[in-house]
Amino acid sequence: MLLKFAHWLTYGVLPLSDGSRLSAAVEFFIYDSLKILLLLFGLIFVIGVVRTYLPQERIKAWMSRKGISGNLFAAFFGAVTPFCSCSSIPLFLGFLEAGVPLGVTFSFLITSPLINEYLVVLMLGFFGWKITVLYVLSGLLIGTAAGAVLGKMNLEQHLVPDMAARQDGAGTEQEVAGFGSRIAFGWREAVDITRKIWIWVLVGVAIGAGIHNFVPQEWIQGVIARTGVFGVPIATVLGMPMYGSCAAIVPIAVVLFQKGIPLGTALAFMMAIAALSLPEAIMLRRAMKLHLIIAFFGITTMGIILTGYIFNLLQAAGI
Repeated sequence: MLLKFAHWLTYGVLPLSDGSRLSAAVEFFIYDSLKILLLLFGLIFVIGVVRTYLPQERIKAWMSRKGISGNLFAAFFGAVTPFCSCSSIPLFLGFLEAGVPLGVTFSFLITSPLINEYLVVLMLGFFGWKITVLYVLSGLLIGTAAGAVLGKMNLEQHLVPDMAARQDGAGTEQEVAGFGSRIAFGWREAVDITRKIWIWVLVGVAIGAGIHNFVPQEWIQGVIARTGVFGVPIATVLGMPMYGSCAAIVPIAVVLFQKGIPLGTALAFMMAIAALSLPEAIMLRRAMKLHLIIAFFGITTMGIILTGYIFNLLQAAGI
């Protein structure tokens, strides 16, 4: 229904001609904005209701296990949620609101877009089970390790004040009784957070729509093909500002691979699009200061680059 509405609004209401890049960008913007905002509101509402049954301290204990186990659990949880980077943010914000440790929430935020049902099914079809299994394991490793490293860096002071208060335990837990009161609490949570973040969603999707429709794929292929040993980091950096659906990024990696780009380089490009999109960074500004966003992107980028080189070595070794 959203696709039909976006198509009708773009070509039936707005004076735009079918087939132009501008009209495609506008349709992309309308569809993704509505999808993300509705998903944002719906997920935060559900999380808010669930939180009334699970007190903050219980949630924190559940996801704050000793050592790296909390990060690993969050990474596994991210792997089974069918979200792309921007769609994962509602749950990420919900975890922060509940006082879950920052490093653990990052493990979820990194892994959720890297591994999901769409990606796994498409990769099985295009690359086979060996590469798919290695990709899933590498995604879990990146999410777990990057979240653990970020958690050890004591970056909570770079959260915005209301989120930092939750992390410090200053947030007050509300006792809610009765189903109607729980529904009302979830509704207030959804309205409050959506009201604070909606402008960042629109700005992020607008930038993503422009890049998605005005940056030629052939140009990207040409740049990566000429980079040699520096192909992995350059592919990762090129992928970071890109934006696309989870179902669209696997075919891009396949085309790059078929064009002779090494497997790890193609996958690094795909991972960067999935986990490090520019719209995601803009939306995260709601919850964290620029220093923390840079640290998150930097650590995750290093993990993706390392994974890309490992895949290239495995390909060269014939594994």
